[in-house]
Amino acid sequence: MSTAPRLTALDALHRALGATMTDFAGWDMPLRYGSERDEHNAVRTRAGLFDLSHMGEITVTGPEAVKVLDYALVGNISTVGVGRARYTHICRADGGIVDDLIVYRLGEDEFMVVANASNAQVVLDAITERAAGFDAEVRDDRDAYALIAVQGPESPGILKSVTDADLDGLKYYAGLPGTVAGVPALIARTGYTGEDGFELFVAPEHAVRLWEALTEAGAGVGLVPAGLSCRDTLRLEAGMPLYGHELSTSLTPFDAGLGRVVKFEKEGDFVGRAALEAAAERAAANPPRKLVGLIAEGRRVPRAGFPVVSGGEVIGEVTSGAPSPTLGRPIAMAYVDAAHAAPGTSGVGVDIRGTHEAYEVVALPFYKRQK
Repeated sequence: MSTAPRLTALDALHRALGATMTDFAGWDMPLRYGSERDEHNAVRTRAGLFDLSHMGEITVTGPEAVKVLDYALVGNISTVGVGRARYTHICRADGGIVDDLIVYRLGEDEFMVVANASNAQVVLDAITERAAGFDAEVRDDRDAYALIAVQGPESPGILKSVTDADLDGLKYYAGLPGTVAGVPALIARTGYTGEDGFELFVAPEHAVRLWEALTEAGAGVGLVPAGLSCRDTLRLEAGMPLYGHELSTSLTPFDAGLGRVVKFEKEGDFVGRAALEAAAERAAANPPRKLVGLIAEGRRVPRAGFPVVSGGEVIGEVTSGAPSPTLGRPIAMAYVDAAHAAPGTSGVGVDIRGTHEAYEVVALPFYKRQK
């Protein structure tokens, strides 16, 4: 039996705005409100407002909460200061990536783990299982939060107009409790667009009030509602991995070029340590396929799964591809053999339905904002 998708607290508002809705990881989410290119460009040059309430929040509390996370995840969570956040991975015992996560340290013994919507239950189950024997509680808080993001160069000014929180003192990958438009919120300087911006965790009953206040505050500087479609092209331009594309259980962090998130120096064992130590040695001795950027010389758009070719041989595979509104050309991320991974490597193409289209190999990201 099929089950109806879940609705966020902003569902009626999205429909009133004329959003095109789509089922995403079991949630009915706005794909776009009008032109995804216009939404993309608004985030790059002004600001966009996103509903991200489908993300999975998991709270870990108790005297040994940090020990749970140091054991369950590959990062060194004990070194995260209160009010700071860290990007990390949760891996299987064989080193395969279960999901990529952001962990917020809300207090000395209180953490919030934010998982991708499609993996939230798997991550919750894994952390719960790995917490056995520790003096800590793992709580499913997916229903406790709505998540609204305001992203883009105008976002600090927009948010400042509706909060008295110290945004100037809020660093990237940090969060602080505050009040936004009269609503209690966790204000995090994080995002998935390559732009400056904020993610606001609030109680679902406050979501509409907050969205409307931000919409009003941003009206004079070109803020627009933005859907998941432009979020994908924004993160692709910024070279940010997406689970199920650049990351999967068949890849270790070292295979994905993200070995830096694995902290072998932390005390004690953690799930996947032995397999990841072996993966690190393999990667050092015989570099695996590397994640690179590809920019089309023509107009045809590559898609995930398309072969990357050189000299008639398959040398890799596209993981994500789309037209880039910022560059004005199709772009892709792909895993390719190390011998063809250097920027400027000639003779590389993508097999698009039997035709080998020429592509330029470039270093990621495609786009980096000016500080």
